[in-house]
Amino acid sequence: MPLITLDEIEQTVRRALAAHGADAFPAAEVARAVRKAESVGNKICGLYYVESYCQQLKSGRVSGTVRPQVDTPRTAAVVVDAGFGFAQPAFAHGLPVALDAARRAGVASLAVAHAHTCTSLGYFTEQIALAGMIGIGFTNASPIVAPPGGKTRAIGTNPIAFSAPDGQGGVAMQFDQSTTTVALGKITMAKAAGQSIPEGWALDADGNPTTDPEAAIKGSLVSMGGYKGWGFGLMAEILAAAVTGSVMSRDVKPLKAPTGAPHDLGQYYLLIDPSVSSDFGEKIQALSEHIAQDDGARMPGQNKITMDPVEVGEDTWALITELANA
Repeated sequence: MPLITLDEIEQTVRRALAAHGADAFPAAEVARAVRKAESVGNKICGLYYVESYCQQLKSGRVSGTVRPQVDTPRTAAVVVDAGFGFAQPAFAHGLPVALDAARRAGVASLAVAHAHTCTSLGYFTEQIALAGMIGIGFTNASPIVAPPGGKTRAIGTNPIAFSAPDGQGGVAMQFDQSTTTVALGKITMAKAAGQSIPEGWALDADGNPTTDPEAAIKGSLVSMGGYKGWGFGLMAEILAAAVTGSVMSRDVKPLKAPTGAPHDLGQYYLLIDPSVSSDFGEKIQALSEHIAQDDGARMPGQNKITMDPVEVGEDTWALITELANA
């Protein structure tokens, strides 16, 4: 399996997106996100999506030329209309405005409306934390989750992410997780590899537990913790779809389909300025040290290893290179 540097990954993805119709800024922002995902082994949110990005740029399912529109309808409420373009450049346009609002008001919201899938939600909350704020994020996705006791898909995997600063310019804690037992990408990757999935991840179309990824895709995923995860999924749905004015999960078409209606997804972020507490940094440090006293224990997101170069499948890299040279 070839080893590819992060610089080469980022540059090649940027070229691929530009070759299929993306302007320089959107291409650069999406390529930066792909680089980050690959650097921490988050394959589902990295190169795995690039072919569909290029196909959807060509078909018009995502716009690579739109300029996101930033509005501040309230003092501490920032709204970005992504215009059916990528989520990454829309967030980049809105983040400085939202950070300024949070510094002035203590708390601010950043709503990104009518966007393409953001892929890795923690990628965005991490940027909030690196700017010294606590970041909480929500988004929704294509319908794959039925309510406990039901069979009709109602919401997506609807991730939630949380990132907290350490008071010293870094990130003390970060988690980014779907509100289902497992992310849909792990099901689709298992199907592509011809592998089974563990029982407890999904139900078939009749509502029965299944270890067959194809049956799972035709059925529904299981909310983490049953009703508890279902509640978190609904919370993400309300904030990401209803508050941003974007599409509900039930109406989102398969995210990687090359043609069709734009994703029209929403992402909703809360930015909290921890400087309202005089000892926030000390409390975070004390908490981290208390948890780390046991061997192998850590705060979520700590001690994450960044790889450079990274292993990339030979077929995958050949495809990315071909897209870049189109």
